[in-house]
Amino acid sequence: MESIETLRAVHHSTRRRIIEYLFLHGPSQVGTLAAELDQQVGSISHHLRILERVGVVARAPELSTDGRTSWWRLTRGGFAWAPDDYSDSPADRMQAKAAERASIDHQLGRLAAWKRRQDGDTEEWRRAAFSNDMMGRATPEELRELSELITATWRAWREAIDLEDGQERRPVFFFTHGFPFRP
Repeated sequence: MESIETLRAVHHSTRRRIIEYLFLHGPSQVGTLAAELDQQVGSISHHLRILERVGVVARAPELSTDGRTSWWRLTRGGFAWAPDDYSDSPADRMQAKAAERASIDHQLGRLAAWKRRQDGDTEEWRRAAFSNDMMGRATPEELRELSELITATWRAWREAIDLEDGQERRPVFFFTHGFPFRP
């Protein structure tokens, strides 16, 4: 379970973008992050310190060649939590639900952005992008098992990719939700 402080830190839009950038590109300088994310250096430094306090990023001084540049690396690859993890504190549960809404808004925003720009992309990428919705019947335990299987499949797929093979790759975003519903 994540601390409520971690949830508050990672579900801020700029900090989420910092996490995504560091995940995709590895350790980076504050100036590079600011330029890539179209932010001020001071703002990026502020957000990095907040993420550092909750253990999501760490300074990487061994990468600095002149002592003036500040390098940072991601220390974690993911976050697992649910609002019910915070049932002992109504205030924390409310913040966890707000973080959940922010996460869903982020996911749907990514999908909407792709849909708006897909016609300007190559046919190869338009055909590779996908959307699925499926139905079935399950117990809560079976649905949890499905989640674990999907996550394991994603990790195995990602780890099997040889990033050093010279092929050009673009970041891809994949999200799933599984839940009971009524037709």
